[in-house]
Amino acid sequence: MDGIDPTVPPSGTGCEECLREGGWWFHLRRCAQCGHVGCCDSSPSQHATAHYRATGHPFIQSFEPGEDWFYHYPRDAMYEGPVLAAPDSRPADQPAPGPAGRVPPNWTSLLHG
Repeated sequence: MDGIDPTVPPSGTGCEECLREGGWWFHLRRCAQCGHVGCCDSSPSQHATAHYRATGHPFIQSFEPGEDWFYHYPRDAMYEGPVLAAPDSRPADQPAPGPAGRVPPNWTSLLHG
């Protein structure tokens, strides 16, 4: 599929920008074209969508354990897609929200609806 490269591994185990900036995330999403891992739209910084806007890479896949759905930004639609290069999720022992030690006590009030 155009916009999906199953050979590219994820960029890391957490949101690239949140880790660099000292932020935190609720759930993680992986760009299916370049492997960028960003935080979901419920997260305070919404880095996965910001990555789409900056690059035009159309597909993300959930980067949460047990989830394998794809989302296509331009069509606002869910898809099934190919198996992407490992790993297929954040480490199971990494908390959500995360990363450990950075999530504020009032995190639920900081989520986007």
